[in-house]
Amino acid sequence: MTPPSFRATVVALAAGQLLCWAALYYSFSSFVLPMQQAFGWSKPQTMGAFTLGLAVWGAATYAAGAAIDAGHGRALMSGGAALAGAGFIAWSRIDSLAMLYAAWAMLGAAMAATLYEPAFNVLTKRFPDRYVRGITALTLVGGFASTLSFPAAAWLIARFEWRTALAVVGAVLLVVVAPLHAWALRGTPKTTVPSATRDAVADATLQQALRERSFWLLTATFTLYSFAAAALWAHLMPAFAAKGRSEAQALAVVVWFGPAQVAGRLCYVAFGRWISARRLGLVVLGGLPVSLAIFAIADQTPALLLFALLFGVANGLVTIVRGGLVPEYFGRRHVGRISGAMTGITLLARASAPLLTAWLLLALPGYREMLLVLSGAGAAALVAFALARRPANGQAPLKETPGRPEFP
Repeated sequence: MTPPSFRATVVALAAGQLLCWAALYYSFSSFVLPMQQAFGWSKPQTMGAFTLGLAVWGAATYAAGAAIDAGHGRALMSGGAALAGAGFIAWSRIDSLAMLYAAWAMLGAAMAATLYEPAFNVLTKRFPDRYVRGITALTLVGGFASTLSFPAAAWLIARFEWRTALAVVGAVLLVVVAPLHAWALRGTPKTTVPSATRDAVADATLQQALRERSFWLLTATFTLYSFAAAALWAHLMPAFAAKGRSEAQALAVVVWFGPAQVAGRLCYVAFGRWISARRLGLVVLGGLPVSLAIFAIADQTPALLLFALLFGVANGLVTIVRGGLVPEYFGRRHVGRISGAMTGITLLARASAPLLTAWLLLALPGYREMLLVLSGAGAAALVAFALARRPANGQAPLKETPGRPEFP
């Protein structure tokens, strides 16, 4: 069985990431109002399903990584896409909250098997000499997922009604993405393992990192950021409706998330070698509270477009900031464990955000006040990040030049 080339594998996985992120992560907000109209469920009841899905995603992440380490990446990613398709079809047939929650438990497991981290890990194992370029390409293409998701969901709902729209999404995942993953990851490519380019320095164990103030400040930073961003995604379309904006008017704003996210990543690829992860982080994390405050108080289209651009750029770069800061502060030898400890906490915040903010809405006058609360959380994340300094006994590791994406 001849495996696909590096470029063919990257293109196939990038297409899979685009469709999986659009369906699994971004589409829920588009179906909140149709489900509420059909069943009369409250926002907390409805958002609880998305919260459950995010929680299952976090809980299943370790198992997904272990499967890839054991050589089952192809089965994991193709099976995950098939499970996602089955989950959407199950979602299209719901008639109770229990069925909705069951469908989203399936979709949460599918997230762990398909979204970014599994693809990154598979590329790293299959192409150890070129994986950085492949990962950069995946994030660039995946950045357009929100741009695809909201208009596509709106068109499908208008054309077919919401149940059929969900079934169509499920069919795409089953008959397009699952076979695409199976094709892209067949065989074992012949690769050369790159030689070490630098010695590990400033290496801290997880136990040592846990004793550092900077670890907890960085964890607080990304926990607060994840909470605010996840809450926004879950409530995005209802928040626009609360402003009196039609679906078409809302889509004219949200379609700019993806291009702004990709533009931010492209700028980093071009100019990232001249800016440290810390300085970049101060800029990126400052964009979150500003963008949310603009969304809270703005009603004019130009201001809403500014919100979309600022939030898109911040959302596109925050993962790069986090990926650069952890090894810069604690070294690379134990970066997986240290980063994993942070991730476990941030995933809990991401999972709880839709439901907690739905409850918060019951105590607040409306979405404007909720968005201002989220802006405050973003400001607290910025303060925590500014206070997080590299441990005094650590050495600064050499800064690596970001890889450039490789496309056919």
